[in-house]
Amino acid sequence: MAASLNKVFLMGNLTRDPELRYVPSGTAVANFSIAVNRNYKDSAGEKKEDVSFIRVVVWGKMAEICGEYLAKGRPVLVEGRLKSRNWEAQDGQKRSALDVVATTVQFLGSRSGSSQAPSQGPSENKNSDDLGKVGSIDVEEDMSGSEIPF
Repeated sequence: MAASLNKVFLMGNLTRDPELRYVPSGTAVANFSIAVNRNYKDSAGEKKEDVSFIRVVVWGKMAEICGEYLAKGRPVLVEGRLKSRNWEAQDGQKRSALDVVATTVQFLGSRSGSSQAPSQGPSENKNSDDLGKVGSIDVEEDMSGSEIPF
């Protein structure tokens, strides 16, 4: 068996509010994108910034929590795996995309208008040590092609 590893960690800011939906089986799925910045100096020594926009897909209870508590501009730390998708567009062109399927989303910073964020979910008591933390929820779901909402 060949060695392989598919693990990604990203820290960035949401570019839009999460879009929360439910697949026919009733499982929640949230989609959002984050902007990840890279600062560097070019060959002339001039400071440059490169921004990558990365699509993130979150399943299950974590998707519901993200849909409720995240908003555009919020910084997050995402842990997950890469997943490629291929499809044929309505114009007949073949398309592909590479997404991050998140297993953990940690909220960073504070929610606008509030000093608290969820610890493990919206109904738990929170204290200052738990601010911004969301626990790891197993979202390793292999959905059939008919249930994938994109």
